[in-house]
Amino acid sequence: MQHNRGGDPAVPTGVSTTAIGVAEARAEESARPDRLFEDPLAKAFVTAAGSPFEEIETHISDLDSIRTWFFDYVALRTRFFDDYLLESCRAGCRQVVVLAAGLDTRAFRLSWPKGVRLFELDFPEVFAFKERVLASQRVKPACQRVIVEADLRGEWTAPLLQAGFRPGEPSAWLAEGILIYLTEEENDQLLSRIGQLSTLDSQLAFEHMRREAQELMPFRLAADALAELGVSWRSSLENPNRWLSNHRWRGQVFDSANLGELYGRPVSSYGELAKGETDIGWLVRAVRESS
Repeated sequence: MQHNRGGDPAVPTGVSTTAIGVAEARAEESARPDRLFEDPLAKAFVTAAGSPFEEIETHISDLDSIRTWFFDYVALRTRFFDDYLLESCRAGCRQVVVLAAGLDTRAFRLSWPKGVRLFELDFPEVFAFKERVLASQRVKPACQRVIVEADLRGEWTAPLLQAGFRPGEPSAWLAEGILIYLTEEENDQLLSRIGQLSTLDSQLAFEHMRREAQELMPFRLAADALAELGVSWRSSLENPNRWLSNHRWRGQVFDSANLGELYGRPVSSYGELAKGETDIGWLVRAVRESS
């Protein structure tokens, strides 16, 4: 699952390649004068790994439009989840779990309340690359950061517990950019395991897409682009509230097409993708209703 991109012999591939694309989007956003957040570490990851877009540019004719939409969406999504995590901690959560953390740098760039422990879960090869880049930047986290090597498609609760996670305390969970790459069965299993480790009033946030949106031409092109990297979309979600209710969570659903208005970034930045009647997908915040 590794190859030599950007001169680094241990740059993750497969679905983990998407983390590099997200880091590139965060680096671009951080350079904007009207940025929604600042991630000073993102550029270091891209420098070490190279851009995944370079590998697919010869296969997709309108790569620029896909790239523009992706960067805009990642900026809004990142800010949305930043706000969620900080608000959850202000509400009393002192455990944060970032599932499929990739090259996420929230442990370093957000202003965490005292006593927060942040657990990052991902593949060993992701951390092998990530920790080497972080060490080169000589940065220290703003909270207690714990990395947990795990595959979310398998048993990951035991490694998390062994790393010090306390299931009897309120937690804030984040599943950003991962559910679409898992099957519906794997997503059900993931949510069930999160629930088993969550006390009353624990928090959860995630994103997903509707199947109808995935069939729109721009997203079909995006899926083709991902296929060039060996990545495929494996599920969709039609009714987030029903799915959450079945697992004893109470959700608040946000239409991704409205995030531009929420954060003062023009909706037109989505181009044609946000102008139809079809909701592109969901960004969801939820509270645990029972343990």
